Amino acid sequence: MSQSTIVITGAGQRIGYALAKHFAEDGNKVIVSYRTEKPGVETLRECGVDCIQADFGSDAGIHQFARTLAEKNISIRALIHNASDWNAEKNTDDYAALLDQMMQVHVKAPYLLNQALAPFMCTNNQAGSDIIHFTDYVVRKGSAKHIAYAASKAALENLTLSFAQKLAPQIKVNSIAPALIMFNANDDEEYKQKALSKSLMKMAPGEIEVVNAVDFILNSNYMTGQSVNLDGGRALK
Repeated sequence: MSQSTIVITGAGQRIGYALAKHFAEDGNKVIVSYRTEKPGVETLRECGVDCIQADFGSDAGIHQFARTLAEKNISIRALIHNASDWNAEKNTDDYAALLDQMMQVHVKAPYLLNQALAPFMCTNNQAGSDIIHFTDYVVRKGSAKHIAYAASKAALENLTLSFAQKLAPQIKVNSIAPALIMFNANDDEEYKQKALSKSLMKMAPGEIEVVNAVDFILNSNYMTGQSVNLDGGRALK
């Protein structure tokens, strides 16, 4: 992969952090967004990553992030949409606000950023440029407990199909749909065993599995409009 700018949204922790660190250590210029200051953000700064605070919960926050990148006049090799929000119907009785919240971060932010930043996507390498959307395993089956979340991720997968058509052949657009990748620090053993039992592989592979999937997409010259399912065989259970 040639030295170039990788843009990652939502990189303050977990998968976004792992991706940013991976690409920085691989010699790429990396720019990330983060919503709140976390220890990982400072670590990324120490690695030479350009960290920009941005709250995609508002249209103004999305547009400001796009303007900040445009002012840098960079050539973008890859735009990776990792920023995500998580909420469930059980936590609220304002379902309209919940749906708006999920659609804002998972659909409107990628939609507006793709439109605004496509002119800055570089085409001076064999593979062109890439946009990668992080969706979710639930796109394939829905979720009774996270209806708004699942619907927004399904909409994001549809954006993949539309932008793949709109931006070809210079820009490839694909999705990654993970199921269980890693646990949270406060997950108890009962929950872990229940979650592991849902897949054929019965493991939480960690961030490296996502890093490998992103590298695979970026190294492809031919794949666009596809979804890479990182579910450990869960769809076959």
